[in-house]
Amino acid sequence: MSEVATRRAGAREWAGLALLALPTVLLGLDVTVLYLVLPSMAGALDPSATQTLWIMDAYGFLIAGLLITMGTLGDRIGRRRLLVIGMTAFAIVSVFAAFAPSAELLILARALLGVAGATLMPSTLSLISNMFGDVRQRAIAIGVWATMFALGMAAGPVVGGALIDAFWWGAAFLIAVPIAIVVLAGAKALLPEYADPRAGRLDLVSVALSMAAILPVIYAVKHAAADGVDVSTALLLAAGVIAGVVFVRRQRGLTSPLLDVTLFTNRAFSAALAVLLIGLVGVGGTMYLVTQYLQLVEGLTPFTAGLWMGPPALAMFAAAIGAPFVARRVRPGLVMAATLGLSVIGYALLATAGTGDAAAVVTGFAFIYLGLGAIAALGTDMVVGATPVSKSGSAAAMSETVQELGLAVGVALLGSLSTALYSAGMTAPADTAPEVADRLTGSLSGALSVAGEVPAEVVGAAREAFTNGVNIASAVGGAAILVATVLCLVVLRHVRPLGENVN
Repeated sequence: MSEVATRRAGAREWAGLALLALPTVLLGLDVTVLYLVLPSMAGALDPSATQTLWIMDAYGFLIAGLLITMGTLGDRIGRRRLLVIGMTAFAIVSVFAAFAPSAELLILARALLGVAGATLMPSTLSLISNMFGDVRQRAIAIGVWATMFALGMAAGPVVGGALIDAFWWGAAFLIAVPIAIVVLAGAKALLPEYADPRAGRLDLVSVALSMAAILPVIYAVKHAAADGVDVSTALLLAAGVIAGVVFVRRQRGLTSPLLDVTLFTNRAFSAALAVLLIGLVGVGGTMYLVTQYLQLVEGLTPFTAGLWMGPPALAMFAAAIGAPFVARRVRPGLVMAATLGLSVIGYALLATAGTGDAAAVVTGFAFIYLGLGAIAALGTDMVVGATPVSKSGSAAAMSETVQELGLAVGVALLGSLSTALYSAGMTAPADTAPEVADRLTGSLSGALSVAGEVPAEVVGAAREAFTNGVNIASAVGGAAILVATVLCLVVLRHVRPLGENVN
């Protein structure tokens, strides 16, 4: 390995990592802050149900659909340049979103934020691969990067609640402006530039095919969660699969592909992606259920519920930073398997919790986040480390795409399972008005909205039914994590401790 590839990072690189942490935290905040913004925003803009759905989903759709394109674009035009362009665009569009006068313009702003966000995620991670040539330092840096995103997600309700209380719903979007100013001011001094000199032109047909493969699948998952599995779901999935097959065939015939599909022949690369996908499915679903439990069952405000999510965030931070140190002496696959095993304990706590068990629920989610911290750090490092420097933007984008897909699938699958179990286990009293009965059996939030029109024991039964749904959904998530644990033990056992092969 060359001296450049193995040189240890100095003060400039670690300061650059601190700078890269800012857009990473911002992206995490943007995932969860809207859940708190929604009620105030709805009161001001009065969106329809369909418009509300697109306000929530447009951001994630565009990020997921464009990650591979933007990761490869960074390899071609320069990763720092892409970060600067994306950060500038994100700040400008955030101001547009904050002052959007209508639901239609807010949907447009959210879509544009997704485009800008897709430039930030792979460029930050691929820059880390440039800055940290030493594999041990790189693993720690990626652990910090992964933790910043999760901390942003955990802080979203707290920060959003404080800003909305002090100002108005649009203030939550303006967080991007000071972050962008700091990043743009420090980028040239602290971040290196890298572009692959051998990269060819960006293949626009491949860009269209990649979006045609990803977007229908994500939309199908969300559609199935909202309306159940139907013909539309099957057609969307089929369209995504067909576009994916055509995409892969085209990449194999291009001299400069959008995505180097030969990367999947590397066992560590493919297995690490699979573990990340399964892990994020579990985390995405349980995070949604835990936040709902704390607010709807325990009656906590969004701000207080956000504070309760602090200990799990600290658990993830400890794992993401600590796992790379342990992996210097123990094979990373074993470290990932051990922490995922602890996650299974967390799922078991959620599967047995009842109403009034907020401490047990938060403790269980802390174990789940512990496992996420280790696989986010070590799994992402395996994905990036298995590729040459010239392709790290593409590899980073693939890692991010899998994680975005995992979050969406987790919320859809475990969320819809919990909802179905709630509806099956909740019955309205015989003399209840039809419209009230529909709310009682539809969801716990609906039941709470008509709490004044039904006996208190009916509301208590609704909370019990929701908790039972959380229990069973968590058990299903825990079973999936057991599969990921076995995958780490069987397929990733050959990956040697970090830095063992470095001279």
